[in-house]
Amino acid sequence: MARLFGTDGVRGVAGRDLTAELAMDLSVAAAHVLGDAGAFSATGRRPVAVVGRDPRASGEFLEAAVVAGLASSGVDVLRLGVLPTPAVAYLTAALGADIGVMLSASHNPAPDNGIKFLARGGFKLSDAVEDEIERRLGEDWTFPVGSAVGRVRDAYGEADRYISHVLTTVSGRLDGLDIVVDCAHGAAHMVAPEALVRSGARVEAIGARPDGLNINAGYGSTHLPKLQQVVVSRGADLGIAYDGDADRCLAVDHTGAIIDGDQIMAILAADMHAEGTLAKDTVVATVMSNLGFKLAMRDTGINVVETAVGDRYVLERMKSGGYNLGGEQSGHVIMLDHATTGDGLLTSLHLLSVVARSGKSLRELATVMTPLPQILINVKDVDRGKASVPELTEAVALAEKELGETGRVLIRPSGTEPMIRVMVEASSEEHASEVAGRLADVVRAACV
Repeated sequence: MARLFGTDGVRGVAGRDLTAELAMDLSVAAAHVLGDAGAFSATGRRPVAVVGRDPRASGEFLEAAVVAGLASSGVDVLRLGVLPTPAVAYLTAALGADIGVMLSASHNPAPDNGIKFLARGGFKLSDAVEDEIERRLGEDWTFPVGSAVGRVRDAYGEADRYISHVLTTVSGRLDGLDIVVDCAHGAAHMVAPEALVRSGARVEAIGARPDGLNINAGYGSTHLPKLQQVVVSRGADLGIAYDGDADRCLAVDHTGAIIDGDQIMAILAADMHAEGTLAKDTVVATVMSNLGFKLAMRDTGINVVETAVGDRYVLERMKSGGYNLGGEQSGHVIMLDHATTGDGLLTSLHLLSVVARSGKSLRELATVMTPLPQILINVKDVDRGKASVPELTEAVALAEKELGETGRVLIRPSGTEPMIRVMVEASSEEHASEVAGRLADVVRAACV
């Protein structure tokens, strides 16, 4: 049987793959694995969980199922309402909760949803802990009764605690900056504009009217044309785009040019290096990061440590190595001095702080690195488990030989969808596109 947990929790089409029954069963198992439910009678203390969600319509019934599973297992539950994933992570730690739960499918379309569990301190779970939760699904539990059942209360006002926290992590204000912020009709639609306005910026918010069905639809970090259009037409200094659960962000400069996660990390790393706050003069990135990023860091005197794709692997390497900055090209940036996970709002505030303090435009700051041409093709509706079949392995070897030292190839199965990603870097966009197209054809033929 395929593993239930993917690279970022349990995801699927809500009501079909991710049912209320599954959500409740997962929560009961998580209560016992993470909260020691059933053992609190010896200590006199019930475990506590915080539960947040993005605005998807399905989040309403999934939240009810998760809360029911936790409370019926003897866990007290604080319902946080609609908040970004990093806000839930922060509040898990700040409120001393034993369990954090976020209901979101991030950048996926509205019919999808997901359940992500967080451990004490607000950290993502290891594979081993996820496997233990999955193993204990459907176990024959003895549920508490009477005064031993968990209690449930709303804690929607805790959003302000999160906003105050992220604002205290930046030095100086953003007075005078004119910003367009795209909230993807997602979890950041209230907290992001509020935080940016409090910081002194002039803010126009788009994608900030969620109706439960429009999350990520034409807006957000995976759909940037609308943001580009508004930034240019308004004459704004720059734009910021979050994804559905706001654990990542991308930016556009005043001309509408996209500033991706590698460029954001490069700007932050260079600034922290100059300020003497970059731990061990090292940044952690994934194998998907552009070669131009690595070359720029080398020229700036900064080391780059590589990990597999996935912000959880970036975080694991940061914690084990004592590093405080890492992230992905997609815009997941982890600033471990201030957060336990990728945080789009936190990242954007620090990026804007560099702009404000330096007096330079985002376009100028982004010249710290020159991206090499990179083509990414997402080959959909294929068997992601066949990403290492002999036919594809042979085609990749031939492509790498052809590119030599001027480029590279990366084949990666999606962790959440029936899709294989083909990434090629080369000295020219034409060459990268030709090689990537050829490999994508091999994937379509060999991985069905």
